Amino acid sequence: MPNHPPDSFQIHPATVGDVAAMFQVRLAVTENSMTSAELAAAGITPASITEAIRSAPCAWVATVDDEVVGFAMVDLDNACLFALFVRSDCEGRGLGSALCRACEQALFAQHEQGWLETAKTSRAARLYRQLGWGDESDIGDGDIRLTKRRA
Repeated sequence: MPNHPPDSFQIHPATVGDVAAMFQVRLAVTENSMTSAELAAAGITPASITEAIRSAPCAWVATVDDEVVGFAMVDLDNACLFALFVRSDCEGRGLGSALCRACEQALFAQHEQGWLETAKTSRAARLYRQLGWGDESDIGDGDIRLTKRRA
């Protein structure tokens, strides 16, 4: 993929047609990596993501040249940001921050506070902290829970 300036990506609501590309991104990440079998064991399958996208505005994709290079998802019922992944060759360009803002907008339209869980020492945790997520609590196995309140 050519090197593009940071403003050359787009964020838009995910469609059912984006699900396969979202899984490609998820399976390609190096931090918090999981296999297809591990994802399926956790109930994360193309069918379950397709159903989630059909049922609520809960997912966004980041694209460069119309190619999905990142995505994020929320669980609106539980006020949870539960997935945010960017392909490693596209990190550091603002995609994660933009995807997080899309999630926050959806969460805070319905809830006073949102939450997420991530590894305490991950790059993701550093990003979330920079974006104002806090009230950190240890949930075990090196993971933390962060919250953010509506502004």
